[in-house]
Amino acid sequence: MQYLHFPNFKKEIFSIGGISFYWYGFMYFLSFLIVMLIIVNKSKKKNFFLKKEEIIDFLYYIFLGIIIGGRIGYVFIYEADFFIKNPKEIFFIWKGGMSFHGGLIGTIISLKIYSYRMKKKFFKISDLVSQLSPIGIFFGRIGNFINGELWGRVCTKFSWCMLFPNSRAQDQVFLRNNPEFIETFKKYGMLPRHPSQIYEMLLEGLLLYLILLFLSKKKFSSGIISSIFLFTYGIFRFLAEIFREPDENLGVFLNFLSMGQILSILMIFFGICIYIAINRKKNATIP
Repeated sequence: MQYLHFPNFKKEIFSIGGISFYWYGFMYFLSFLIVMLIIVNKSKKKNFFLKKEEIIDFLYYIFLGIIIGGRIGYVFIYEADFFIKNPKEIFFIWKGGMSFHGGLIGTIISLKIYSYRMKKKFFKISDLVSQLSPIGIFFGRIGNFINGELWGRVCTKFSWCMLFPNSRAQDQVFLRNNPEFIETFKKYGMLPRHPSQIYEMLLEGLLLYLILLFLSKKKFSSGIISSIFLFTYGIFRFLAEIFREPDENLGVFLNFLSMGQILSILMIFFGICIYIAINRKKNATIP
């Protein structure tokens, strides 16, 4: 069977005066730009809770929450040993290495601070962020793909499985317990794997965005869209993790659950809890 070959992108777009610009960072910039344009457009409508002059501050809080939370989450959850030995690398975000779940916690904290300082309703803000978050996820997964990182599990049954040159070290580990794939490794010099970054881009990015876009046109109580985002993202991420290679330093828990799946279960749980709490509160206020 013929498999797809990873395009082997250059991580750098270009360099000027010794300063390098990376695709991974550019994808974050692009997603923020698109989100900003959408919010600016929304601000033209009546009764929108953000004024034009408040948008920059709003995006600033979100940016800090995502970047700081995402990086801290990645450092402590996925690569603690590496960063303890190489502490300077913590600040090299443009090389890759962000945790969605860490970014989510960071964003929640930053939105809590923003809503308190600006005297705005937290769930109204979080609903807007939830609607637009899949845009950042979409472009973030493209960045992961360009970096040739977070590839999937070994896959030999489908022609869309991909040969990732960076996976060779993990291929060797995999072959110790799965010698039946040695001939495939010899033939290609590496093992074909699921392009899980693309799966996540389509599920957690595109499909989730379309679902939330459709639901945002309905009249829900504040917080419902946020709860649906947590629940639906958790399901999509859990499914995508079935095809994604578990982190080498973490492996799997209980012989089948990855760290991503455990965190996704928590998201599903909190999404359900928020949904139930909001509906109970709504029913309690009905005379």
